[in-house]
Amino acid sequence: MAVRLFGITTCDSVKKARNWLDNAAIGYEFVDMRKPPIAVEQIAEWYAKLGADMVNIRSTTYRQLTPQEQAEVTSGNCLPLLHRYPTLIKRPVLQVNTQFYCGFDAAQYHTIFSHH
Repeated sequence: MAVRLFGITTCDSVKKARNWLDNAAIGYEFVDMRKPPIAVEQIAEWYAKLGADMVNIRSTTYRQLTPQEQAEVTSGNCLPLLHRYPTLIKRPVLQVNTQFYCGFDAAQYHTIFSHH
């Protein structure tokens, strides 16, 4: 089973996910979304599988966007903005083999890993 966790080290949700995985003794690779920036192709793959659920419209970054940029995000034409501003992506993004999940929910993680 290949497990990768994409996030930002200072994000509380990412910290919770990492703690959950560590406590469950699940090996994973952590990928900092800022160093180097996540490739547009990777973001496109996430968006194809997760859709608009992966966009964090409650983030400070979203609120700081111009009205035109916010319209791009909500219209679905947001890949360039998600690449430019990785904090618009709901974190963490968990990859288990070829499946992707965004955000952290302990019950969801339990369900995911009880099937693997």
